Amino acid sequence: MTEPVTELTRAQAVAELPALKSAIEAANTAYHTHDQPEISDAEYDALKRRLSEIEARFPDLKTADSPSEKVGGAVAEGFGKITHEQRMLSLSNAFDPEEVDEFDERIRKYLGLGPQAPLVYTAEPKIDGLSLSLRYEDGQLIYAATRGDGETGENVTENARTITDIPKTLTGAPHVLEVRGEVYMSHADFAALNAAQAERGDKLFANPRNAAAGSLRQLDPRITAARPLRFFAYGWGVLSEPLDDTQSGSIARLAALGFETNPLTARCDGPDALVAHYRRIEAERATLGYDIDGVVYKVDDLSLQRRLGFRSTTPRWAIAHKFPAELAWTRLEKIEIQVGRTGALSPVARLTPVTVGGVVVSNATLHNEDYIAGCDSRGETIRGGKDIREGDWVQVYRAGDVIPKIADVDLAKRPADACPFVFPTICPECGSEAIREDGDAVRRCSGGMICPAQAVEKLKHFVSRAAFDIEGLGAKQVESFYKDGWIREPADIFTLEERFGSGLQQLRNREGWGEKSARNLFDAIREKRRVPLARLIFALGIRHVGEAGAALLAQHYQSWTAFETAMRDATIGSGVEWDELLSVDGVGQTFATSVISAFHQEAERASIDRLVAQLQIEDAAPRMTESAVAGLTIVFTGTLEQMTRAEAKARAEALGAKVAGSVSSKTDLLVAGPGAGSKAKKAAELGVKVIDEAAWIELARMP
Repeated sequence: MTEPVTELTRAQAVAELPALKSAIEAANTAYHTHDQPEISDAEYDALKRRLSEIEARFPDLKTADSPSEKVGGAVAEGFGKITHEQRMLSLSNAFDPEEVDEFDERIRKYLGLGPQAPLVYTAEPKIDGLSLSLRYEDGQLIYAATRGDGETGENVTENARTITDIPKTLTGAPHVLEVRGEVYMSHADFAALNAAQAERGDKLFANPRNAAAGSLRQLDPRITAARPLRFFAYGWGVLSEPLDDTQSGSIARLAALGFETNPLTARCDGPDALVAHYRRIEAERATLGYDIDGVVYKVDDLSLQRRLGFRSTTPRWAIAHKFPAELAWTRLEKIEIQVGRTGALSPVARLTPVTVGGVVVSNATLHNEDYIAGCDSRGETIRGGKDIREGDWVQVYRAGDVIPKIADVDLAKRPADACPFVFPTICPECGSEAIREDGDAVRRCSGGMICPAQAVEKLKHFVSRAAFDIEGLGAKQVESFYKDGWIREPADIFTLEERFGSGLQQLRNREGWGEKSARNLFDAIREKRRVPLARLIFALGIRHVGEAGAALLAQHYQSWTAFETAMRDATIGSGVEWDELLSVDGVGQTFATSVISAFHQEAERASIDRLVAQLQIEDAAPRMTESAVAGLTIVFTGTLEQMTRAEAKARAEALGAKVAGSVSSKTDLLVAGPGAGSKAKKAAELGVKVIDEAAWIELARMP
């Protein structure tokens, strides 16, 4: 990963996502299930942040099994399971004040509030511990459960009863009260515990969070009882009656019931006050006596929280403002150029290894040639206009990204013979001209399939898990077959048995292959000749088309014949086919241009045709739901008065409708509020049914 997300192409994102998701899943298992994290918190945050940024920039790449759709990790063996009546979610993150402003703006936009309208938040330290849910009925502690995967947690009731901060009985509490908070260990208690561990010759804990999590999740409650665990309450789940009308009032009520709540929690009027409180907490961080890794902001008014609701794994009304990762200085030894599947020439800094935020760093992204020269893609200076050269002493940081970046250059330490870096205009892999088009921050190799770097990466994408997923044919095998000339394009995979299944040059005679493995591969390839339409479209590796985008196209066109015919007849920028493609919600002009171009380039189209001739392509299954608007294409226009546009769109999609941004002959329904203009006029011309907001609410059965 050498590109910042803001400059990442769709194809690069597609290539990166499998490894990124795998790393996050492994980290979740290590951290949540085994209490033995294998990467630092900063690195984990960076992985999750990069995934979220990629999915935000390319929404069509987001899949149902994405780690961003999950919370925590699987329940460990040995514990009973408890299903949370109300899911325990995670929080989205912010890393700088600008993102806090964006959080405030998103909330105001969703709620339809102007920039001057009063909006109060709470801000509280984010405890670095283990999330716990406590259920009380008639004032008695019934059970305690860890967050687990958000749906199901571990039953640690007996262990939780040994924690002094957790009341066993409550007076004056609602009939049903589910209290949520964080189990943690103080710095002093952690030091004492590790000293005792060392004296006994036992394994030391890496940090207080690991110690707290490991202590709570002991199968023997007597061990937990001997560990100095603490608990802060910060929220609630199921309630038989409200605690208060506000977040702050509810927390005060929990404190009155006997729970420890954080004394640094404060009410703040707007993002400036939030950041100011963040700075105060940050300044006190080293003296708190327990670990925190940021500050959590929440909308104070609970009625607004209910309106804002939830995304799949995070509430819209809260965010965690994380503390920044550390910085470090090291030497840039060499600048290397890597060529990706789309031909992008990506510069990478090879560094003298240095530890940054608990992780050893030896590489950093240099983004593109403008970044190296000391300016952005608009020509504005960055780093004070300092360029980056081989031999420079550079400051490296990791905040918010998986791969480190260079923050600054120490010109005082620049070698006298250091020369400005000359970005190549010739592809280092194939010698073709590397062209930078107007408006593109990236220089790309023009060699296409003759460029081995591009050809191999395209083939790797074709056999990836989300594409054809051919068992026994992974990245390593693709590289080997390509190097020896056995496979040059996807269609060659399906003629491999015909060409190398018999005779002297048989697959079974290659090093590392035998009769059984060769036969298994040929069987696997035959099985994949039948392929769902969405997988085929994704596997083609068309720039800007990810898994979700491919699914949109498959759902809309239903069959390969319809899709291929539409793309063949389409003209970029005009025509019925162009308008129809743009009518698909989630498809923009860049996306549409890329898809049509792929079918209009002679060499690429010929390669696609050769592939399709080898396949049996399954039509897409029509979307089925029982709602009154399922399958309809709906457009919203004008001012909606009883909800915001975002709420209306979310409701329509939840009911199985497609929401388009423009009216076309494919539009089934236009919901028009006051101020409806050109869209209402076009709907009338096309004979599209038009209803007002009240009729829409009735149709969608909204309360």
